[in-house]
Amino acid sequence: MMKRKCLFAALCGFTLVCISAHAADIDWLVEQIKTGGHVLMIRHAYAPGNGDPENFRIGDCTTQRNLDDRGRNQARRIGQWLAQRGVQSARVYASQWCRCLETAQGLGLGPVAELPALNSFYERPQDREPNLTALKAFLAQQPADGKLIVLVTHYVTISSLTGQGMSAGEGVVMRLNGAGGFEVLGRLGFDL
Repeated sequence: MMKRKCLFAALCGFTLVCISAHAADIDWLVEQIKTGGHVLMIRHAYAPGNGDPENFRIGDCTTQRNLDDRGRNQARRIGQWLAQRGVQSARVYASQWCRCLETAQGLGLGPVAELPALNSFYERPQDREPNLTALKAFLAQQPADGKLIVLVTHYVTISSLTGQGMSAGEGVVMRLNGAGGFEVLGRLGFDL
């Protein structure tokens, strides 16, 4: 009986340590993005479905898969989560897809600029290399001590650039290295 209690206590202790380490990682990542030279790359908020209709056109939201109320609320809550931790403004860029633009605007971190390098290539494989090359060039031009950059984009862009798979509304933190590259520091789930 005593061995079971010790084992249970050890398992509970391990679980508590893991939870604390996770919270510490999140706190550390938030502190990092409040210093210069960091990028927070976020997958657009929840948009039901997969891909886009065949008649998809940039600039015409009626032809696209868009955020629903759950996604709009998720985008606002991410912005609130960041603001509560001291991140209240950033340089914000988004894919030209309506779901990314709406997510970026919902964050409330500042004006949103369209950045075609963030556009999806999920159904446009011919755009993969040109988009990634343009995105890497954009990042290489950013100052290693500049204001936080928030990039709102798509799963394929994030996973191809960072090796990280993201659910809707999750992010990855990167540090610009001053030599034209970056280092992936970790993921942010925003605890929503």
